Amino acid sequence: MANNLGQKIKRLRQDHNLTLKELSSKTDLSTGFLSQLERGLTTVAVDALERIAKALGVDITYFFAFPWKLHGEITRSYEKQLIQYDQGSHFINYLLSGNLEGKQLFPRIVELLPGGKKRKDVNFYSHQGEEFIYVLEGILTLILRDGHHELFPGDSAHFSSEIPHNWVNNTTRKVVLLVVNCPNPFEKTLEQK
Repeated sequence: MANNLGQKIKRLRQDHNLTLKELSSKTDLSTGFLSQLERGLTTVAVDALERIAKALGVDITYFFAFPWKLHGEITRSYEKQLIQYDQGSHFINYLLSGNLEGKQLFPRIVELLPGGKKRKDVNFYSHQGEEFIYVLEGILTLILRDGHHELFPGDSAHFSSEIPHNWVNNTTRKVVLLVVNCPNPFEKTLEQK
């Protein structure tokens, strides 16, 4: 995914006749980082990708590829597809819907591996819509603008995604979450296909 993302950024940057240095000044990201990102040698946080999208005049959803097949209304356990593995942030995302086209909800299982960022190093992000989280396994630290909340298996959170937020796994074990976003952040991208 990182390689595909980098190619899209490079193509857009070149279409806008921007140098890496010019994109760097528009995004406050270093030219070295942007160069590595374009070559697929590093990953990018959501907030940095939003700045790149804004500088290049596209919605952030433009950068997400859809390698998975659409099944229909029923998705069997063996059909759930890996949609993102970001080793740098220790996240693994699995799509739980076989067909997102025309759907408002974006359901997925998220695994947060141990060894991610510490609370003090976490960047907040926000986006349109609302978010529902249900902890299946492990202890999740949910960081909302009003503080840190430890969520245990069976606990849930439902909040406006416009509230600055993030998640952290501060344990030595995997944390598994059911996450549902509304609206589906990929709906625009699917409609363009």
